[in-house]
Amino acid sequence: MTRNAEHDSEYDVFDLLTVAILNSVWYLVTAAVVTVWWALLFPMLSLPVMVSVAAGWQWGWPVGVEVAGGFTAGIMLWRWRRPEMFERWVTWRMRSRFLVWWRYRRCWLALIRACHLAMPTARGWAYPVILEVRIGDITDHVLVRIPPGQVPGDWARQEVALAHAFGAFECRACLAGPGRVELVFRHQDSQVEMIGLHEVDGWEWGKGAAA
Repeated sequence: MTRNAEHDSEYDVFDLLTVAILNSVWYLVTAAVVTVWWALLFPMLSLPVMVSVAAGWQWGWPVGVEVAGGFTAGIMLWRWRRPEMFERWVTWRMRSRFLVWWRYRRCWLALIRACHLAMPTARGWAYPVILEVRIGDITDHVLVRIPPGQVPGDWARQEVALAHAFGAFECRACLAGPGRVELVFRHQDSQVEMIGLHEVDGWEWGKGAAA
């Protein structure tokens, strides 16, 4: 009996170690993929870093530091002389990409199931799929493909639950086409700051990050 317990204990430790190693490899691969993807999305920042590292590797770290300093000065000059362009190409895009993941993709399946919008099937659960996300200053627009068997009315009945689940003041579910629903999340209190008509008319669907 004691030998079996010791054997099971050793086996459990080996299993835990194997799972820990596999998880570490998975996290490292995921981090590498995300890093490469963000480097491709923002070459205006990743290219200076790669050039500086290559210069330091080829001619020594002092040269790499000088090259990095030159690029940093150029980026700061760009931000100072053309703030609108810098905001559009760098700051806004980075913020939008992060908010798409943080607000929606990070816990999408768990929150949708908590709001009773996942469909049970013989093989498990059928979840709605995020097709596109547009991050705005006040409202976010999330285009969703709903699973078979659902209707837009199912989502309209869960607007309050969706707003609370995704940390928004309000949520509106609108029909966006066959099998598609558009969720409009309001993340700021519109009564705090008045919005001019020119700002409302200036909404651009191309602004923001697509999922």
